[in-house]
Amino acid sequence: MNEKLFTLPVVNQVTPYISLRQIDQLPVIVISHPKVRAAVTLQGAHLVAWQPSGEKAVIWLSEKTPFTAGKAIRGGVPICWPWFGPAGEPAHGFARILPWTLSAHDENEDGVMLTLVLESNEQTKKLWPHDFTLFARFRFGEHCEMELEAHGDYEATAALHSYFAVEDIAGVEVSGLGNHFIDKVNNGVTGVSENGRQTYPSRVDRIHTQPEDCSLIHDKAGNRVIEVYHHYQSDVVTWNPGAELSCSLADMANDGYKTFVCVETAHVSKPMKSAGEKPARLGTTLRLRNKA
Repeated sequence: MNEKLFTLPVVNQVTPYISLRQIDQLPVIVISHPKVRAAVTLQGAHLVAWQPSGEKAVIWLSEKTPFTAGKAIRGGVPICWPWFGPAGEPAHGFARILPWTLSAHDENEDGVMLTLVLESNEQTKKLWPHDFTLFARFRFGEHCEMELEAHGDYEATAALHSYFAVEDIAGVEVSGLGNHFIDKVNNGVTGVSENGRQTYPSRVDRIHTQPEDCSLIHDKAGNRVIEVYHHYQSDVVTWNPGAELSCSLADMANDGYKTFVCVETAHVSKPMKSAGEKPARLGTTLRLRNKA
């Protein structure tokens, strides 16, 4: 799927490294730079690819996801806002299914920067009664930086719901998660981890409420480590649907669960507070560490 994004016909060549293309119903900004390839759909300011030169794809995207206006994309980095999970309708908020606007861009020999914006309107007011301005900022190069900035007066929960490509979930361990978690598979029971590490023998859905500032995804079969740095977070969410749930999801192959893990920078157990001149923020930085 990642390769398909970079072979789409160019609709508008914005700059030497930035082009606007179309995948089914959705416009997508495609970055082709000597140091990096990346792609962001205007719907949801949704990161769907990041791949430093010479590396395998880092971001996982379902082969079966529809690129349909108003429908959530399965994979990439959905921006879950202004609520996380089933706290309202639609699930995980409306930011990920509304069209954003590209408001700024820049590029140099090291990479490309994008800023997208979403503002409250009649449609959002029917779902959530607050005025807001959201910015999603991306910096793509050998590392990937993403930041959500929320202006207005309100509280919200949020997550950068990152799907990471792995070779085989059976050999994946995520570390740096801290010792306390809420187990959503087990009816929200709180649990304690002795070493802040998580493996994925079956379905896992946990909110880690005292995480370290960096999670490491150890992909043994893929022979690499993905470093996920969390900024302004209260929690880190880890998720993998396992075989049974994967088979029930229409937008995921039956064995799709084997090739990704979600490690999400989140504000769930404590809301983000936006007030006046003090916007709320949530951010992540991604780096690759290849193993010898």
